[in-house]
Amino acid sequence: MSDFLTSLTGDLLGDLSLWAALGMALAIFVAAILRAFTGFGFALAALPVMSLFLLPTTAVSIVVLLTLTISLQNLKSYMPDVPWRVMGWMTGMAAVGTMLGTYILLVISPDSFRAAIGISVMGACFLLARYKPKDSASGGWKAALTGLASGLLNGALAIPGPPVIIYAMAAFSNPVVSRAFLMGFFLFSAIFATGSYAISGIIGVKELTLFALALPGMLAGNRIGFRLFEKYGSGGYRRIALMALFAIGLSVTLSGIF
Repeated sequence: MSDFLTSLTGDLLGDLSLWAALGMALAIFVAAILRAFTGFGFALAALPVMSLFLLPTTAVSIVVLLTLTISLQNLKSYMPDVPWRVMGWMTGMAAVGTMLGTYILLVISPDSFRAAIGISVMGACFLLARYKPKDSASGGWKAALTGLASGLLNGALAIPGPPVIIYAMAAFSNPVVSRAFLMGFFLFSAIFATGSYAISGIIGVKELTLFALALPGMLAGNRIGFRLFEKYGSGGYRRIALMALFAIGLSVTLSGIF
């Protein structure tokens, strides 16, 4: 019986070492804090570390499942502040983009995967540093193009964030509304990606097992991040998020190139 369990565990977890598992657990924990504090950043922070030890398809599957679970769990906390009217065109185009992006994921190499993540993160940071929060008319073609670009990144890299983060930071001056909008959008992105991955056969027993093992770290980080936002979010969340995301983008780009 013990030999069977050992064999089964080996098949599911592969050749992951203890240090690799601990490193990924820490990355998920820290990324969950960042997401709960800013409304974004989980995939951007967790994927670079996870992609060092897992195949791209496995890494993005775990990230998507974690995002979907935590977004549904916290729905009541941010739902009242979400400007749902804005999301019509954006979520529809994101669904189309996600299906297209899934095909990219099936053919992309691990090094290209990491480099694309890092470049996307740094590009988002530069644009966010330039665009300051400013209330403006939202929706329309800008929302549609943002949704399509986000969907492509969601399906291919499980990082729908950069286009939508830029949009939210430019359109909503209230940090509470901006954060809630991002959380609401990423809920839909996670739903689209989970369905697309399931249909494509990307999510299997191994991915579900690793997701279950990673969930406690996600829940713990999420709780801490929400508490930090309640205390410090109104003033410093934008600056903290930009610094953290730029550092992540730089490190993962270098790892993908070298």
